[in-house]
Amino acid sequence: MTEKKTTKKKATTKKAKKTASRRAVVVAGSRTPFVKAFGPYLKMDTIALGCAAVEGLLKETKVDRNEIDSIVWGGVIFPGFSPNVGREIALDLKLPFDVEAYTVTRACASGLQAITNAAAAIERGDADVVIAGGSDSTSNAEIKLPQKVVHALAPMAFGKASPSDVLGVLAQLYPINEILPKMPKIAERSTGQVMGEAAEEMARRNEISREAQDEFAAMSHHRAAEATASGVYSNEITPVQTPDGEWIHQDRLVRGDTSVEKLGKLRPVFAKDGTLSAGNSSPLTDGGAAVLLMSEEKALALGYKPLAYINTWAYTAVDPADQLLMGPALSMPKAADKAGLSIEDFDLFDIHEAFAAQVLSVLKMMESDSFAQSRAGREKAFGKIDFDKLNVHGGSLAVGHPFAATGARMVTTVANELARTDKRYALLGICAAGGLGASAVMEKYA
Repeated sequence: MTEKKTTKKKATTKKAKKTASRRAVVVAGSRTPFVKAFGPYLKMDTIALGCAAVEGLLKETKVDRNEIDSIVWGGVIFPGFSPNVGREIALDLKLPFDVEAYTVTRACASGLQAITNAAAAIERGDADVVIAGGSDSTSNAEIKLPQKVVHALAPMAFGKASPSDVLGVLAQLYPINEILPKMPKIAERSTGQVMGEAAEEMARRNEISREAQDEFAAMSHHRAAEATASGVYSNEITPVQTPDGEWIHQDRLVRGDTSVEKLGKLRPVFAKDGTLSAGNSSPLTDGGAAVLLMSEEKALALGYKPLAYINTWAYTAVDPADQLLMGPALSMPKAADKAGLSIEDFDLFDIHEAFAAQVLSVLKMMESDSFAQSRAGREKAFGKIDFDKLNVHGGSLAVGHPFAATGARMVTTVANELARTDKRYALLGICAAGGLGASAVMEKYA
């Protein structure tokens, strides 16, 4: 393996490869089509969606199942009695019993967390062949009973209450309005703020207009529609047959015929005077995505041509009460610095589109010297990202966002793009609940 020299400078840095003796490579990726929640995947939980993605990956790569060391899986919405989704996937697909598996969660960055965990294990020499990814079924989110109900009924459920205790138990359940199930919502536990409300706040603070958000959303849909029509996505999507017998062959959320004018007619959804609509916010989505990672040596020994290296990665966190979704503005420069790269070195940027306002705010932050100095510990701004290099095949606004699958989708799309073009470096960024940011640098395999 050839090494590149690293020259440290305050403003810019030179290219540098990973110094570890073992390097993790992306061999292939596969995902289900992404569909709207409560749609065709209604009867498929997160385990079933994960199985569909992994099974597609196994069919595509024809990897010997006995070569697989482990599965690292990401999840956000877990089945109550089977939270280790990765292990359930291994068992359901009848992989060898010694394929160990575990499940990670880092909100919307869970899929990327699974992949970087796998890459770290490969670099350490703990594994040679790992399947990593994530899945989520919003349609099958379990509705939690209020704790008052749990506490009252637990003695009966565990056989600790006698028939004479029944009336006493029932008495504890009054008034009725206190025991009704609550609608699940994506809100911060520490602030109570719904993610869309946080994005509205970011739009106001960073002066991101409704028109700018709608323009960005339209661009995402148009690029995703072009990627679908040109066959770019056919390399990563595996068809899925639902329990009802319906075959799903492509994403169901992309709207190639949308426009700024059409999006502008949608009403705000998080504030009466707000700028965020259903059109410039990512939709609730079901789906799964899986990536096959190997050590470079193992991939070549098995006859595979890798797509890309996982170069470096970085995770950051901010106060959830202060611009909840700004994380990528910190994690992207950090990951680039670890790789010894500056913004000019990157040919591709892929940022998770939770909301158009969030992406546009993050871009604005990374262009700001004052933000760099006050928040990122840098003397100068990371720089301006050219839209021609950003989310070149669309993003979550158009394709959809099954929470834990998004990171694996992004890695798959970017790895394929690096492999089929002359582009060399890509920088990924994901915002996540809890004020988290996640990023990775990917490098073309050569």
